Amino acid sequence: MFTDYAKILIKSGDGGNGAITFRREKYVAAGGPDGGDGGNGGSIYFIVDPDSNTLVDFRYKRKFKAENGQNGSGNRCYGKSGKDLYIKVPRGTVVKNAENGKVLADLSEENQKEMILKGGKGGKGNAHFATSTRQAPRFAEDGEKGTELEVILELKLLADVGLIGFPNVGKSTFLGTVTSATPKIADYHFTTIIPNLGVVKLDYGDSFVIADIPGIIEGASEGVGLGIQFLRHIERTRLLLHFIDISGVEGRDPVDDFYTIQKELKKYNEKLSKRKQIIVATKADVAQDETLYKKLEELAKKENMEIFKISAVSGEGVKELMTYVSKILKDLPKDDLIKVEEKKVYTLETDEKDFEIKVKGNEYIVEGPAVERIMRRVNIQDRESMHYLQKRLETSGIFTELRKLGIREGDTVKILDWQFEWYN
Repeated sequence: MFTDYAKILIKSGDGGNGAITFRREKYVAAGGPDGGDGGNGGSIYFIVDPDSNTLVDFRYKRKFKAENGQNGSGNRCYGKSGKDLYIKVPRGTVVKNAENGKVLADLSEENQKEMILKGGKGGKGNAHFATSTRQAPRFAEDGEKGTELEVILELKLLADVGLIGFPNVGKSTFLGTVTSATPKIADYHFTTIIPNLGVVKLDYGDSFVIADIPGIIEGASEGVGLGIQFLRHIERTRLLLHFIDISGVEGRDPVDDFYTIQKELKKYNEKLSKRKQIIVATKADVAQDETLYKKLEELAKKENMEIFKISAVSGEGVKELMTYVSKILKDLPKDDLIKVEEKKVYTLETDEKDFEIKVKGNEYIVEGPAVERIMRRVNIQDRESMHYLQKRLETSGIFTELRKLGIREGDTVKILDWQFEWYN
């Protein structure tokens, strides 16, 4: 089964908690704090699997979670970090944020590996918080929770040449003629329902990959039929061979067919519609009306495109077309349409805005990843821990921002589920 789309949920591992312990040994009357740090949570990586060519495995498993870090312990023993999780995908897979559609990774290179979610940091043990005035801290940091993200996986085939056109125009027959591929071929529409790949090997040693894309129909860019599932596979191709039936058997107008397909390409991706194209007039061996080819020749001249008249059955014009394609490919750049978002690994520490403060009357509500990180790492039931919290809120700039907003003595500050009365 060929599957080229999947939506999955991934979560990096939680960081382990720091330990609150004290050194207790015989003949040591007042051992100091010796709580160790928690281990880091495992991160989520996507890695190219050379032996895979479909996303079908993700139909049966949709949730992936990296291992949590272990908690710290006494005697400054650090918790073990969680194992990273490596998710194998076929070469050509694009990873997108399901919420906003931004591309997080384009796994198009051999052995490529990309980190998508970073594991939560382990919390610090109480040994870190001992000072000359606080010699026995009874608090430690909790580990950061891992990040959860829903992502879309799209497999976009890697090919030099894409075959486009309406259903039943001879693309599959052509692919079977020029390559060793064995696509399903029959005299009815939508014989091809999955993309097929084939390698063309010319007599003088050149070779290139051709993708036979299932027939595009009007409305494909909006999801009609299999729509976008077809169109996504020609995004990476450098050259498009636009197959148009000139046999006249179905009573179609080749010029109308040409502009219909061009409209669908443009609606799907403006840049894709400007990709280098060659018009291929097919089924020349059964052409009933020479005027259809003449009309297509005039169109090719108007659009400044090359045109080849072929018959995949008799072989007419096929060798000449392949020779010309090989020549053209040598000068076409490998310009990829897949634009990856500026390198960003999703983690609690990389949110663009650290905190924000909302004012409702005399209540100041502090929100954001900065305060979430601070509050997860303190024990508000412990007096010493509260002193540490006050210091962190001051150094983070939250108190400074509250003063700028005009907070007065007696006003309420609310941070997550904890609130206190402000005093100067």
